[in-house]
Amino acid sequence: MTAFFSGLFRIFNSSSDKNLKKLLSPDKVAKLEKLIGFKIKSEEYFLQALLHRSFLEQNSEFEVSNERLEFLGDAVLSLTVAEHLFKKFPEEDEGFLTKVRSKFVNKIAIADVAQEIGLSNLLLVGKNLLSGSSINSKTILADAFEALIGAIYMDGGLGAAKSFIKRVLIEPYSKAGIHLIDENFKSQLLEYVQARKLEAPVYFVIKEEGPHHDKVFTVKVTIGDQEYGIGKGRSKKTAEQSAAEEAIHKIEDSNSVK
Repeated sequence: MTAFFSGLFRIFNSSSDKNLKKLLSPDKVAKLEKLIGFKIKSEEYFLQALLHRSFLEQNSEFEVSNERLEFLGDAVLSLTVAEHLFKKFPEEDEGFLTKVRSKFVNKIAIADVAQEIGLSNLLLVGKNLLSGSSINSKTILADAFEALIGAIYMDGGLGAAKSFIKRVLIEPYSKAGIHLIDENFKSQLLEYVQARKLEAPVYFVIKEEGPHHDKVFTVKVTIGDQEYGIGKGRSKKTAEQSAAEEAIHKIEDSNSVK
């Protein structure tokens, strides 16, 4: 092991090669390589990515858990999703992009992906977690997924990390319509009024604020002669969605009282 690894990570003691081979068997390395899509050059990164802090409590020869790589992977994940959305939705403002990004990178979403790709079967955790369902906890899985991204970035570069994220997270979630969730409020409101044979929702711009390059629109939505919601956004489309969302919440609150 190079001085770089021993100085930066300090994962192993003098028996590092033995520990590495014991915990990262050829079979596990093969599974990881199949999962990430390229041949691993530095196995130390991936061992660290799989080490939960509970494992360190019972194995004193290891000093660093996957938390550092989790920190790095979180940044790479956020960048990759942000870049994808920036290119996919060129007309949308940062408010929309931020909301949609949160659908991709929240702990529940990435924990589900980690479970789907079998990451829980590769994790190294303490014995107290093995006996229960804790190994499948959303937090542990989400953290490990981000740490794995960090390891991929360090070993294979940004391109490899982006390719992995797109393949296991962005593409499946896009096909499932996750990225459309924030665009559905107007259609949901329209479906509601059509089912009850009410007049169609009408959207009015009631205020425009700010300079031409940085406007904020305020839109209200009415059904018949009644106002149902008001929303703001950097584009008329976003403001309309916000107004429709408020209208839906108002309708839901009204129905729950009855």
